[in-house]
Amino acid sequence: MNLTIESFKNGEPIPAEFAMGIPTEAGQATFGSNRSPHLQWSDEPPGTKSFALICTDRDAPSVRDDANQADRTVPYDLPRADFYHWVLVDIPADIHELPAGCDCEGVTIKGKSVGATPYGTRGINSYTSWFAGNPDMEGDYGGYDGPFPPWNDERVHHYHFVLYALDTDSLGLQGAFDGGDALLAMKGHVLASSEWVGTYAIYAKARK
Repeated sequence: MNLTIESFKNGEPIPAEFAMGIPTEAGQATFGSNRSPHLQWSDEPPGTKSFALICTDRDAPSVRDDANQADRTVPYDLPRADFYHWVLVDIPADIHELPAGCDCEGVTIKGKSVGATPYGTRGINSYTSWFAGNPDMEGDYGGYDGPFPPWNDERVHHYHFVLYALDTDSLGLQGAFDGGDALLAMKGHVLASSEWVGTYAIYAKARK
């Protein structure tokens, strides 16, 4: 199975157009265009009945104390954790493309709805937990929301877009399910998968 993201090259930086956060001249960050990228795929195995898509930042800080603090940076060698940016399941088997902007255009304060769409069923991304407790931002963040790593993070973040071909029409997930829930529900149903990776950083001195 072949996954292609037309919006950026595999292993290369993600354009700011598809990011939730962009750098400011003062060296911090502000909201960006936050547009979902263009994906297309082909050559799924026989017996495929649906697809699932999960985008994971595997370089998110495991401890948030230093994030976005002007007097220090997030250390490069700080242990890292997964942060889900896009959880979409039950994508019909006859769909082989997600046009740019189809699942997100701009930042929706307090999140977007979860549930059924014409191109699959949205789960929540990890901004749901990131903004929890912030009265101006908290809510369920459904579908795609792009990169917004801490603006003082010394590490370049890697965003893994993984498409799964499944042998079932539906994973039976409802409500505010996240990437971990989707991965657990997929066990025993994955016929094939394909991955595309993009990188992103806001901190000018971030390194891979």
